[in-house]
Order: sequence, then C-alpha cells, then structure tokens
Amino acid sequence: MAIVHKTWTNLNSSILGKLHSSCSVQICGIKYFPPPPAYEGMEIPEKSKLKFMEKTPNLGNIKMPKMIKNLRFMRGPEQIHNSFIHKQYGIIALGGGRMRHGHFEMVRLTVGRKMDPTRMFAIWRVDPPWQPVTKKGQGQRMGGGKGAIDHYVTPIKADRVIIELGGKCTFDEVKGFLGTIAHNLPFKAEAISHEILEERRRLEKKAEEDNLNPYTFEYLIKNNMGNCQSWIRRIDHFHFGKYI
Repeated sequence: MAIVHKTWTNLNSSILGKLHSSCSVQICGIKYFPPPPAYEGMEIPEKSKLKFMEKTPNLGNIKMPKMIKNLRFMRGPEQIHNSFIHKQYGIIALGGGRMRHGHFEMVRLTVGRKMDPTRMFAIWRVDPPWQPVTKKGQGQRMGGGKGAIDHYVTPIKADRVIIELGGKCTFDEVKGFLGTIAHNLPFKAEAISHEILEERRRLEKKAEEDNLNPYTFEYLIKNNMGNCQSWIRRIDHFHFGKYI
C-alpha cells in the first residue's frame, strides 16, 4: 500500500511539473500611470464661450463708405497677432484669406457645442467683419458706377491666430474639433499648440542660420540675377517668394 501511494505521488508531481513548464501563468501587478497636470493658478473666466460677432459694423448714423479690394490686407505675414496669449492651444492661418459672418458663426457654434465651459474657455483673436465688399445685382448691365455693399469681411494674413482655447485640458482633447474648424475655414489653417508652434519656428530659424548655400531666393532678387526683377511679382520684392 505504501508503494502504491508513493508511485501515485511521483506521478502527480511529474504531471504538475510538465503543466508548469508548458503553461505561463500571468501575474497581475500595479500599473504606473503618470499623474495628470495640476493646472495650478488656472482661472476660468466668467464668460468662457466665444461672443457673437455682428454681421455689419455699427457706426451709428455714419454711412459706411465703399472701399477697394485692398489685397495687401491679406498678403504677407502677420506681425502682431501671431502668438498665443495664454500659451495653450488655438487655430492659426497658414495663408491669406477673408472671413465672412458665416465663418464666424461656424467657429462659434462648433466650439460652443464641443467645449466644456466648466473647465475650458475660448477667445477671439480676430476683429468682426469690417471691410465692405460690393456687388452688382444679377442681370445689370456694365457701367453705372460701383455696385452697392453686399457683405462685410475680415481680411486675414498668414500666421494670424484666429481663436485661442485654454483651460484645464490637454491638446489631445481639443485637437479633433479644432482641426475640423480649421478645415472648414476659407483659407489654409491648422490647429496647433503653443509648444509645437514655438518648436516649429525655432527649427525654421535654425535652418536659415545653418544654410550653407548663399544663393537663396532673397539673394537672387536683390542682385537681379538672370534679370529676375523684370518678371517677378511686386510682392516678391518684400517677401521673397515666401507668401502668395
């Protein structure tokens, strides 16, 4: 009886040893997640949503004068409103264009629907529509002077900040709907954060400083190589082919 018990014990131990050698048992442990940002000193303003922009400028009893196209309002880079005030997130223009009242409403309604006003806020960085655009009625003959004012627009230059969004949130939370808004604008725009914008501009500046080729587009224009000043655009004398 003792021999049978000993044999059965040896058999069980050999079977368990083979099972342990062929099967790997997963052991659960405590996973480490980085702590969320503290957002110390962050205050949400009382009016956290974008305000409504008027369709026409309010000048009181003064009649709005007609204006020429003034394409210079859209050409070249923006020199003032080209960085974030709150150093968080927003939308910047990559080229020139015009914003109508419908574009302002699209931005305002989309941000108001997607944003959490209890921990986020958004501000405008562009003026309401102020430049008049004239248009003649359909079927009118040529002549008769300049047409009547049809609508108002806001001219936008490249690198102009359209809206700025901040608060207790990360860029991954707001990148989706900000990218949708940027895609629906009438000019090329991009949803970007303050860190990405500063890093991009630092790399552009470093690339210009490390350039070993002296024959840049600016050098060619200033020295009139190949008589290029006779056929280049007038705007290229100032921006050297960088902006349309």
